Amino acid sequence: MLSVYYAYMVEYRAELLFWVLSGTFPLIFLGIWAKASQGGQFALDSITFIRYFLVVFLVRQLTVVWVVWEFEREVVEGKLSPFLLQPIDPVWRHLFSHVAERFARLPFIGVLMGLCFLLYPQALWRPSLPALLWGLVAIAAAFCLRFIIQYTFGLFAFWLERATAIEQFWYLVYIFASGMIAPLDVFPDAVRAVILWTPFPYLIYFPANVLLERETHLLQGFVAIALWGLIFFAINRWLWKRGLRQYSGMGA
Repeated sequence: MLSVYYAYMVEYRAELLFWVLSGTFPLIFLGIWAKASQGGQFALDSITFIRYFLVVFLVRQLTVVWVVWEFEREVVEGKLSPFLLQPIDPVWRHLFSHVAERFARLPFIGVLMGLCFLLYPQALWRPSLPALLWGLVAIAAAFCLRFIIQYTFGLFAFWLERATAIEQFWYLVYIFASGMIAPLDVFPDAVRAVILWTPFPYLIYFPANVLLERETHLLQGFVAIALWGLIFFAINRWLWKRGLRQYSGMGA
């Protein structure tokens, strides 16, 4: 399944390039925060901001998920019916397509990262081997959490015609609380303390800090990802069982 979906993604590599470019949102804030930090009113300097948003761009590219849109279309259009007849949970098709897409977009990510380092050579750094390994594990864990959250939202398509509306509302909070538009270091202490109890910072801010070898609670981060993952997994399985009874797509 991985090789099949990889071939499918490579077939549409021109479209994939545009999707990669649509995820350059953090690079815009890279310039904004680097310029704003020159006044010295923030605890982080411009080099730290540049490195942070470059890593955020990388993490964002490797953890992007779109399963809610695909699953909603399958339910609304009745395309889920033939998948239910096969001896494999339909979620595996979505998961493998997402993983294969990561490999297909890697060359584009490398080119964009290279261009950024040409523009900001002073931001070039080499993470230690432990930081690199733990960073990759953190990115993989963040992707799994992001996937199970969005797939859980997608299951509401059994009852709603637009389950994507839930994801769009979630995304509004996600872009602010995940560290995408600003590192949590610039947030007030009280706000940051509240956000750390939510799953949002562990989707971007946590893996980015691990890669940058900034001060972070490694065990606490992975435990938080695991706990939130288990919570959404339990909700996901409950919605799946009830949703199959509710499902009335064509051919169901």
